Amino acid sequence: MKERGKLMVDQVALNDFAQVLTPASRSSRSRLRVQQTDMKNGVARLVLALIELLRELLERQALRRIEAGSVTEEEIERLGNTFLRLSEQMTRLKKEFGLTDEDLNLDLGPLGKLLPEGK
Repeated sequence: MKERGKLMVDQVALNDFAQVLTPASRSSRSRLRVQQTDMKNGVARLVLALIELLRELLERQALRRIEAGSVTEEEIERLGNTFLRLSEQMTRLKKEFGLTDEDLNLDLGPLGKLLPEGK
């Protein structure tokens, strides 16, 4: 079933994600550790990881729309420029906070890494 404009979520995946969030299922190794002196970088890491996840989801959706032929050449050009600028901005912010791509790929325990390998 496909509904336009709505995010369809697999119930099993949602339950697995909920398990990761429960305190009993988290290992001390997979917790995001943010010390008082490193609060700025900890928050930046979390925010940039979420932005990177959203960027990847949007990019995949854009590619599906392009492959389906539902966007014009002008829209394709705009999408490309937008993703390029976002990538440049992310690179600048990662450098500013001393983060790497691997720093943004948070470990979600049984669900694995936040981003696919190679990101």
